[in-house]
Parts: sequence; C-alpha cells; structure tokens
Amino acid sequence: MMNQRQRFVACMSYEPVDHVPDREFGYWDDTFTRWHQEGLPGEIDNNEVADEFFGFEGRMTVPSAVGLHPPFETTVIEQTDEYKVVQDAEGVKKIMYLDEQDTIPRYLEFPIKDRASWEKFRERLRIDDPARYRDDWDEIARRTRESELPVQIHGGSLFGKLRNYIGFESIAVMCYDDPELIEEMVEHVCQLACAVIEPAVEAGCEVDCGAFWEDINFKQGCIISPKMFHQWLTPRYSRITDLMYQMGATLCYVDSDGNITDSIDGWLEGGVNCMFPVEVAAGSDPLEIRRRWGPEVLMMGGVNKRALAAGPDAIVEEVRRLKPLVDEGGFIPHVDHRVPPDVSYDDYLFYLRTKREIYGIPEPTDVPMFNL
Repeated sequence: MMNQRQRFVACMSYEPVDHVPDREFGYWDDTFTRWHQEGLPGEIDNNEVADEFFGFEGRMTVPSAVGLHPPFETTVIEQTDEYKVVQDAEGVKKIMYLDEQDTIPRYLEFPIKDRASWEKFRERLRIDDPARYRDDWDEIARRTRESELPVQIHGGSLFGKLRNYIGFESIAVMCYDDPELIEEMVEHVCQLACAVIEPAVEAGCEVDCGAFWEDINFKQGCIISPKMFHQWLTPRYSRITDLMYQMGATLCYVDSDGNITDSIDGWLEGGVNCMFPVEVAAGSDPLEIRRRWGPEVLMMGGVNKRALAAGPDAIVEEVRRLKPLVDEGGFIPHVDHRVPPDVSYDDYLFYLRTKREIYGIPEPTDVPMFNL
C-alpha cells in the first residue's frame, strides 16, 4: 500500500499506483440541507467534516498569505423579509436573497473603480505587511518533509480576484480603457505571491503541487483574449511556479470553472500544467482535453455533476466513460464542481460505490460513514 502522498505523486507522474487517489470537490449548503432529510447525519454540515465522513484522501497546505489584510468588515447594510444588502470581506456590496437557495447575488458596487480607488485598495495588499510573514518556517519545513499527505502551497490569483474586486463588466472594459492599470495590478499581486512564497523556499519546504484560483472562464470562454492572457498573466505565472518547482512540485494546478480550453496554452507556458475541476457541461471535457494536449496536461475532476442527478444508469455510464483516463494516469476523477442539491443522497452514495468499484478504489473502513 502506498501512502496518500506517494499515490498522488505517482498518479500525476504517470507512474504505477495501487489505485487512483480518492478525492472529491465538495457540496453546496443546500445539498447538506436536502441530505439531512434523506439520511445524512445532521452534524455533517460542511465540506471539511464531509470529507472525513466519506473517507476521502487529504492534503497538507503550506501557509501563504496572499489575500487581503485586513479583509473588509462584513456588514449588513439593509435587510427585508426578501433580501439583505451586505458588504462582504472583499468590499463588494451586493443583494443576497433570502429564499434558502444558493444563488448568485445581485452585485451593486465594487471597491476598485479606477486608479485612485486601486491606490486605496492596495493598502490591503501591502507586500511589506509584517502580518504576512511567519517566524516558524523551520517547523513548517520539517512537517512538509515528514508529511504522508500531498503537500501544496497556494500562489493566489492573478486576474480572478481582481475580477472580484472590480466586477466582471468593469474589468472587461478596463482592459481596453486602461490596460496599463490592469497590468500594474497583475504585477503587484504577482510580486505579493512571490514575496510570501520565498520564505518557504528558503526554509527548505518540500511541496508536491502549487495551486492557483482563477475563475476567469465562463461557458463561452475566457474574460480576456489569448493575447492579453499571454502578455499579462503567462510570464507572471512563470515567476510564481518557478518558486514552486524549486520546492520539488510535480505539478501546479489552477481552479477555474467554465470552458477553459482557450486558456490552457497560456497556463502551460506559465508552468501551470494541471486543470481543475474540468467542468464538463461548460465545455471542458477531460477526454477532449487529453486528445488535444496529450499527457502534458494533468487534470483533477471531470465527472459531470449532471450525471449524478440523472440517476444510477447515467452515473455508471459517466464513471465508465472516464476509465481510460484513470488507467492512463495523470488524472484524478471527481465531480466537476460542488455537488448541487438536485442530487439525492442515495444517488451520491451510489456514485461513490460505483466510482470505487470501477476504478479499483478500496472502500474505506476506518471512517465515520462505515461505523454508523
């Protein structure tokens, strides 16, 4: 038997494994609400405890303070019986509807509107902020060397978070009206990521993968053109991933929903060689990606969540469809986003049993689900 770290590295290096890693992405809050009525114990009410309950494999994360410091204070500005207006931790004002459904908010105002507001906002992204830096790196490095779980470090976000701070429409317009400001902001968050990762490199941390979050792709493709991507993002990814590979990383993955196919080349050239979660319904099919890019592109995800809602026959068909990729390697199969509430608890359990049976994953026996 391999430990989880050995299994992860071997799988993503196209080497023999005892079985493919057993991972899943997570669940929406409304999914827990439904499943509690269908047999899921009430205390299993978030993704962290659910991972343990279902027996999934884990990971160790090396700290990297790439986010806002301090975050904005989350405040309720107005509330009615139907909705509430809030300012969130990123400074965005939005309407949240109180219909007990996970829906996209209606956005009202974003903190970055122009250069002047960027200069003010940038105080929350100060590279010289002492709070971003730790004094226990020797201990963290020791733990990375001894870990039996895969070890990852986060490189932040070069454009996806800026989209959050500026808004989809406004950042799209700004790319044309003020491209110099866009590049200045991207450069700043790149410098910040490098600065907070460098202490981990210097301390001798050993990692297996780097991670990025870039929700910049939608069903029709990327917010920005391939030319903009290669000019603004690719060389800056390279500077961050170079640090990750210095620590021994086998791969660097990006979390990006939607149709990612127009972005893959830009990521590959920047050292980001693993795609996650490969959202099938949006046009990111893992079989097609492997056909076009071959073994150069690694993947995690790719199980169409809509198949889970369609019932057992569709689940079996979807799991079998991806078996050639599992057998080939460089691919960890799991649902291609958080499991939505149109999936019943029984069908989800059927999916887990089917996945484990077809892919040769042993059923875990030392986890709460199997000790009820």
